[in-house]
Amino acid sequence: MKVLITGGAGFIGSNLAKRMADDGNDVVVLDSLLRGNKLEKETFEKIKFIHGDVRDLELVTKASNGCDVIFHFAAVLGVDIVADNPVETMDVEVIGTRNVVMAAEINNIKKIMYASTSGIYSSAIEGALTEEVLVDPHTSYAMAKRYNEIYLTSHHQEKGIDVVCLRFFNVYGWNQDNRMVIPLFFEQAIAGNNITVFGSGEQTRDFTYIDDTIESCVRLMDLKGCHIVNIANEAEWCIMDVAKQIKDITNSTSEISYVEAPKKRYDYEVERRVGSSKKLMRLTEYKPHTELNDGLSKIYKRNY
Repeated sequence: MKVLITGGAGFIGSNLAKRMADDGNDVVVLDSLLRGNKLEKETFEKIKFIHGDVRDLELVTKASNGCDVIFHFAAVLGVDIVADNPVETMDVEVIGTRNVVMAAEINNIKKIMYASTSGIYSSAIEGALTEEVLVDPHTSYAMAKRYNEIYLTSHHQEKGIDVVCLRFFNVYGWNQDNRMVIPLFFEQAIAGNNITVFGSGEQTRDFTYIDDTIESCVRLMDLKGCHIVNIANEAEWCIMDVAKQIKDITNSTSEISYVEAPKKRYDYEVERRVGSSKKLMRLTEYKPHTELNDGLSKIYKRNY
């Protein structure tokens, strides 16, 4: 089949582009390259790359011509970048998603796969977060993601476009840049610098390995109807434990330093987050399964 991946030169998008191209699909990537190009040379040679902004309707329409599926992964990412650029963050999300939907209608494309986020959930809920719990977005990024979930659901109801909203839980893996905590910790550990942990380090996240994430996306691609699905590992890890594991894997002499989070990060800091993959398992007979230490070890061997 032919697929368009917006944001396909980013971390998750580039991994998806590689998988889709390796599987023999005709892949088109649309990316502004504001955060660089993470597509490997071998993958880049297999795809059609279009340099541009998802907020350009004419360009999105042209890029998606003849496609069977649009993977809409273009977004502004990184807590510091999002906190400093809330308007651009929401514009990319809202205008970009509107353009993707309009292009799908113009080109008679019946499937959109949208990259949402676990950031729309409240951190006050006990146990693993399911897709049925009441969400509580309170940042520009999370609000825009939730808006797009509702917007896409509405288009399914009115226009019949099949939609899968993918709520990613802290995806990590090789080729991720240091806007994210795990590559930052690796960079600090390898350099022998202090590994800086915000707050007490007891806050938890559900870290999901990139290969598991991509496999989940591919398996969900054939779904009909409209679905919101967690992509989660169902495992809860303290940030300080992640720092300790990376220090051990790299044999680093770095000290773990606990520092106060910058004020601009306050709205983005949550105490705990772990997701349920029961719906994913029911729909695909698959769930992410890579243990954190195994995933971290794979990153170290491949990246460093």
